[in-house]
Amino acid sequence: MVLVDLSADDLPAPRPQRWLNEPRRPVGVAQHPRAYWLAVAAVCIGAFMGQLDASIVTVALPTLQRTFHASLGAVTWVGLSYLIVLVATVTAVGRFADMVGRKLLYLYGFGVFIVGSTLCGLAPTLGALVGFRAIQAVGAAMLQANSLAIIMIAVPAERLGRALGIQGAAQAVGLALGPSVGGFLLIAGGWRLIFFVTIPFGIVGAAVGWLCIPRSRQLQERTPFDWRGLGLFFPAVVALLCAVSFGNSLGWGSPQIAGLGVVTVLLGFGFVRRERRAVSPMLDLSLFKRARFSMGIASGLLSYLVLFGVLFAVPFFFERGLGLASSWSGVELMVMPVALGLVAPFSGKLADRVGPRPLTVLGMALVAGALCVLAVPELPRPLFLFALAVVGAGLGLFTAPNNASVMGSVPRQQAGVASGVLNMTRGMGTALGLACTGLVFGLAGGDAVVASAARHAFSITTLFLALVALVALTLAALTRNVGATARGAHNNAGE
Repeated sequence: MVLVDLSADDLPAPRPQRWLNEPRRPVGVAQHPRAYWLAVAAVCIGAFMGQLDASIVTVALPTLQRTFHASLGAVTWVGLSYLIVLVATVTAVGRFADMVGRKLLYLYGFGVFIVGSTLCGLAPTLGALVGFRAIQAVGAAMLQANSLAIIMIAVPAERLGRALGIQGAAQAVGLALGPSVGGFLLIAGGWRLIFFVTIPFGIVGAAVGWLCIPRSRQLQERTPFDWRGLGLFFPAVVALLCAVSFGNSLGWGSPQIAGLGVVTVLLGFGFVRRERRAVSPMLDLSLFKRARFSMGIASGLLSYLVLFGVLFAVPFFFERGLGLASSWSGVELMVMPVALGLVAPFSGKLADRVGPRPLTVLGMALVAGALCVLAVPELPRPLFLFALAVVGAGLGLFTAPNNASVMGSVPRQQAGVASGVLNMTRGMGTALGLACTGLVFGLAGGDAVVASAARHAFSITTLFLALVALVALTLAALTRNVGATARGAHNNAGE
């Protein structure tokens, strides 16, 4: 593999197309002893904006249904189209960034996201809104596929865990503020404002990224992109996410879901066969031979399943089991992502010293224990909120060290595709969390009008999520500890 080193910002990076030239940082920024924290700040803007947009839109779905006189199934495509395109493209974008430049695609990602947000805010019909959300998702994929990769390249190895923890905190804050900010904007000016509000963040993020993110280094040699692999991967992911998303409503044994399952398997088999034979594959499958990478990806996916499973189940429990307004459940749910955001930077910093495994195991142990507490019938409200906060703290303790372990297990020239795979698991975990939790909650009697049935269903659901957390804990425990994330970030050639 031939590497291209563009490590110095003051060196020219001649390319025949000017639009492929990455802008240099100002000399004062590049020479600042803590310039890497400015790069982290730029990445955090994109992380905050992406999670804010993801959570803020869910609040507006009932309003969109009334505005466009549409069915609930049609309105769900506002969120589903975004999720599908994001998950299906983020890995490919990461591979492309490893060749042409991570800063380049990160800055263009802000531009595409701003255009998509503007079009969403101006959408005349529901169909147009769904299509414009897909454009937004392409921009989000360009941001997410490069965020962790930029941190890995820009930040010194001994600060990697802390930097990833700060990035995780920014995501948690965006996730926490989404529902409340969305509710305020709906009251203040209607649903269009929830799309326009991300535009200023995009403009600021692009400007800060232009000035503070270093130019790419250790890029892979440019080779023809594996379009055939993407042509198999994209529809496979679309079929899988559609099956997961509509399995509860259509029935898991229905012909539609069965057909989507067959399509997923056939296209997935074709994709794996293609990538094994391709000279320059879209996704280097040898990455999954690295135990730290594959175990970290698997346990990370399960952690996202737990996170979004709790975010799904708690509002139903408050509304059907306790008779509270859904708006109030949104306020109380904030304790979980807030706790996650407070703990993540400290867990990342500690992982730089003791390694990821003790923290990932302890984090998921806290999550499993707190979920078992939530399953206790007639739990006092203060204790319920405390247990929710412990779930968030446990996820914060887990996420940053796990991300650092995954990113530290791959060669630096493949940081983009590794970042893409990590963010793809976030989307898959989101879809699986909503689908699996909805299935368990429904089978346990959560659809009944009786409050006692909803409370029983919530207990069963939280026990199921606790079991998922224990599986993630087991995977984390089986992962070899590197002693410190710094050693993994720069000494991974032999894994």
